[in-house]
Amino acid sequence: MFNYNRTNLHPTTFLLLGIPGLEAVHVWISIPFCLVYIVSLMGNVALLFIVKTDHKLHEPMYLFLCMLSVADLMLTSSTLPKILSLFWFNYREIYFEACLTQMYLIHSLSTMESGFILAMAFDRYVAICHPLRHSTILTPAVMVGLGLVIVFRGAILLSPHPFLLRWLSYCRTNVIPHTYCEFMALIKLVCAETKIRRAYSLIVAFLTGGLDFILIICSYVLILLTVFNLPTKAARLKTLSTCVSHVWVILVFYTPAFFSFLAHRFGHHIAPHIHIFIANVYLLIPPMMNPIIYGVKTKRIRERFFKFLTIKCV
Repeated sequence: MFNYNRTNLHPTTFLLLGIPGLEAVHVWISIPFCLVYIVSLMGNVALLFIVKTDHKLHEPMYLFLCMLSVADLMLTSSTLPKILSLFWFNYREIYFEACLTQMYLIHSLSTMESGFILAMAFDRYVAICHPLRHSTILTPAVMVGLGLVIVFRGAILLSPHPFLLRWLSYCRTNVIPHTYCEFMALIKLVCAETKIRRAYSLIVAFLTGGLDFILIICSYVLILLTVFNLPTKAARLKTLSTCVSHVWVILVFYTPAFFSFLAHRFGHHIAPHIHIFIANVYLLIPPMMNPIIYGVKTKRIRERFFKFLTIKCV
């Protein structure tokens, strides 16, 4: 038995199960999780510091990358500490309100990440297809405006999610077979009819991540058409090389995101531990890889990073 809030028939606390079937090795799983979290924190903080202190990097691509890094830091910090406490100390309890708050942060910040990746694609499109107008199109005011639109889109469109779940009855169990709170995991515990709520979640997912991905594909189609019209192979390769880092970021972000999304809704025969593991990869790997990808591929960032390390060592 578990305690209910008497007025709303929801449990006072939920119990996070972790990765179903792998409870015995949670401590061992926590080691790579912890290392990835540390690398994510260090990498994104270093990236923000480097871009802030190097005026040559105050370009739209890197400023959008900084916005992405801030969202990454907030996303990992809203989930990983609780996951590690579960793995290390078997601390499974999470208050109902805290669970809803975590769910909102995960979904809204993920939506913002998708928006920032789309903004970076728009920057690549303007830089390659309209190079002479790049500085006049992507002015500081436009970049701030785009950033605010992306933030408010994620914050507003996902704000109904906690309220959609707040007033429902959870009469089945208070055990969540997951490492963190997220919409689909919670709604499966509800006794009432949830078709409308599931439909809203699906529509929001399409209008954010789905639409962003379609627009990113369209931008790269236009980029490729422009590149193929360049006169020499060297020019084509040089132009495409400016998109390599961003393409890797797209793949790292959207591949586990789509797998997790489809598995929740259609993958009823996928083993639970595989699905939960991929869901954790979606939260862990992109925030770690984004600064690494741009650090390796961008000469300015790489040089500043090594210069910073040299100063610290001296």
